[in-house]
Amino acid sequence: MGIQTVTGELAPEQLGKTLMHEHFFFDYAGFQGDRTLAGRSKETLLEEASHAAAIMKKHGVKTVIDPTPSDCGRDATILKALSERSGIHIICASGYYYEGEGGPAYFKFRQALGTAEQEIYDLLKTEVTEGIEGTGIKAGVIKLASSKDRITPYERMFFVAAAQVQKETGVPIVTHTQEGTMGPEQAKLLVENGGIPEKIIIGHMCGNNDIDYQLRTLDYGVNVAFDRFGLQNLVGAPTDDRRIGTFMGLIALGFEDRLFLSHDTGNVWLGRPPQMPPEMKEALKNWQPGHLFENILPKMKQGGLTDEQIDKIFVRNIQRVFS
Repeated sequence: MGIQTVTGELAPEQLGKTLMHEHFFFDYAGFQGDRTLAGRSKETLLEEASHAAAIMKKHGVKTVIDPTPSDCGRDATILKALSERSGIHIICASGYYYEGEGGPAYFKFRQALGTAEQEIYDLLKTEVTEGIEGTGIKAGVIKLASSKDRITPYERMFFVAAAQVQKETGVPIVTHTQEGTMGPEQAKLLVENGGIPEKIIIGHMCGNNDIDYQLRTLDYGVNVAFDRFGLQNLVGAPTDDRRIGTFMGLIALGFEDRLFLSHDTGNVWLGRPPQMPPEMKEALKNWQPGHLFENILPKMKQGGLTDEQIDKIFVRNIQRVFS
């Protein structure tokens, strides 16, 4: 089975320069109930997302992994339309968000009935091997997420099911760690349940500047992503300079083969666009999909990061995960 994008299969060498964690369309569970005031046409949404795609293309990006969970607005058909319009390959996800900010009521009800574990497995497996909502568009990754300082029983069901689906299909897994916690625990849970370490990317690891935390996660053989550059100076989010320091420390320790960079941008809100106060706007002024290439990589290169290492992080490491 080739790499599944929203427009069809690719071979690993066709991926090219890849941003491994960006959201073209996103909003929190419940936005669907605000469509009376938030609704926009598909054409308007595509036009808004095209601006982000153009920035990525300007910096040579050929592929984007969009790990938007099902309960946060994942729509395979609009991603396909965006891919066809922009010329960027897009890989979409199967999966649900963490309990605190996702839509847990549906599967928590089914958990109480005793059927949720099997149903989650069936859902993930079907979306990976057959397609999403009858479209024939297959998920190319599974997205998982856990809470701050814990993996809840609800979240654990998704981790266990995803590890089994990965064991059977080889599909990569991309995770969300909340506020720099639970990286080692996520890796341990996935690997112990049959997950393939080299095809697991533990996300948002740049939320924790403790090298020991990074090493305890890497000990499981998984990959880690520093994928929230530009999202800084907010609760639980360190500065980009601190992220750079930790990342370059891992480079110095020889982990360049298992590192990834991205922004986790939310480019189009599916509900009403949030009205942010001035201090939040200032904190997020660099949270856009060109930030790594315009501001972060030049600093990293001053610190010794080579062009060969950059190529490995954005191209070859992704090829390896999907091969």
